Amino acid sequence: MASASATATLLKPNPPPHKPSITASVSPPLPPPRRNHLLRRDFLSLAATSTVLTQSIQFLAPAPASAAEDEEYIKDTSAVISKVRNTLSMAKTDPNVADAVAELREASNSWVAKYRKEKALLGKTSFRDIYSALNAVSGHYVSFGPTAPIPAKRKARILEEMETAEKALSRGR
Repeated sequence: MASASATATLLKPNPPPHKPSITASVSPPLPPPRRNHLLRRDFLSLAATSTVLTQSIQFLAPAPASAAEDEEYIKDTSAVISKVRNTLSMAKTDPNVADAVAELREASNSWVAKYRKEKALLGKTSFRDIYSALNAVSGHYVSFGPTAPIPAKRKARILEEMETAEKALSRGR
């Protein structure tokens, strides 16, 4: 028999590794990291803001019209008013009516083309009334021809607009 002098060793399991304990603490969220480049949306918002500011500054402070421009506007407008009055006062049997209407249309088209784009004039009473009267006269002659007489009601309204435009023009409006 063999000698049983062997000793039995007891194996002890290793202790579990130490786990750190997690404690809950409330801390403010971290700010997003700073970026050194602009994103597309940042660029677009800056561009939109600058565009709006530029347009609002132009709207708030329009460039003042010079005295020479005002004198030229008054002179041109008075000439158009006199042409309209002369053309409307012609008899329908007058042989020069067609030529007068052609001259009036040319003068009114050049007046409208010159002053319609002037933003400083768009709010003026004289501009509004003359523009309306010229539109009525031109519309009539385009629709009915250069020799067709203007109806009495339309003629009265056009002449009234011319009169109010002249008053406003004399007052600088």
